[in-house]
Amino acid sequence: MKVVRFYAPGDLRYEDADEPTPGPDEVKIKVWATSTCGTDVKIFSAGHQNLDPPRVIGHEIAGEVVEVGSAVDGWQPGDRVQVIAAVPCGDCEECTHGKMSVCPNQVSMGYQFDGGFAEYMIVPRAVLKVDGLNRIPEGLSYAEASVAEPFACAINAQTLARVGEGDDVVVVGSGPIGCLHVRLARANGARRITLIELNRARLEQAAGIVKPDETICAGEVDVVQAVMDLTNGRGVDVAITATAAGIAQEQAVAYAARQGRISFFGGLPKDKPTITLDSNLVHYRELTIVGANGSSPANNKDALDRIATGAVPVLDLITHRLPLADVPKAIDIVRSGEGIKVTIEPQQ
Repeated sequence: MKVVRFYAPGDLRYEDADEPTPGPDEVKIKVWATSTCGTDVKIFSAGHQNLDPPRVIGHEIAGEVVEVGSAVDGWQPGDRVQVIAAVPCGDCEECTHGKMSVCPNQVSMGYQFDGGFAEYMIVPRAVLKVDGLNRIPEGLSYAEASVAEPFACAINAQTLARVGEGDDVVVVGSGPIGCLHVRLARANGARRITLIELNRARLEQAAGIVKPDETICAGEVDVVQAVMDLTNGRGVDVAITATAAGIAQEQAVAYAARQGRISFFGGLPKDKPTITLDSNLVHYRELTIVGANGSSPANNKDALDRIATGAVPVLDLITHRLPLADVPKAIDIVRSGEGIKVTIEPQQ
């Protein structure tokens, strides 16, 4: 079979590999869709501390069961499935207390296990153990199902930030995750959603698809003032910073309303991990700041269900579909912001 394997920063190879055989407690799938994301760009550019090359990368995976290990129950060839990316251990204090998204023993597809940039792959026992292999609902395409993984991360974040009925919400960043946040906030009952983006072209592309109520181009105006003007000086109930920019986090604190909630969704670069926080704003406005960096297996199931019911559509976010050999091109598209969601289809 063909795979795309990461060897070192800048060294990604489309090459032959032996088709894998599942062990007794594993499942083999034919990969039909693996979507790309900003993390793939980071891995290609700089590697990752949890990834030991050579490794088949790709972690937003959907496919079809083709072989089932002798000790595995409940699955059979032909089943359409989506695979979680972040794999909790299921046994630690966090996992047993319902906090699987922050499992300290977490492993990941495409990091410790070969991922979805391949024609076939193995779903390991670790995934099956935590119920991380999900049935794709009838009528949902493989490409749509592959978007469930990043969407699950957005669900986790908005749950932590308590996004709900009547909220005035700001989403900063118009990439795939920002677009998903806009749609999820709408489904969660937000009364007004404002999308903020530094780049005018990217902002218009995203806004044309997800239709926020308001847009602000951060490259053209004072963001804090623009938000305060929009809200008659009140600020917003929820701010979600879906971008790796410290300034966006600082600004979110400044324009949050009293008892507002702020989600630091996008992690900051390792060489610039700190921000200047006006602690008095947090204190006097009674603000809540929450982090969010992943999802649980339950979030993945919820994501699939919401996509399948049409509550949060994702098909129109997939702007590019490319064959396996074009993973480097897909990464370039993600890096440039030219598209929104770029999906690799290994069976093309």
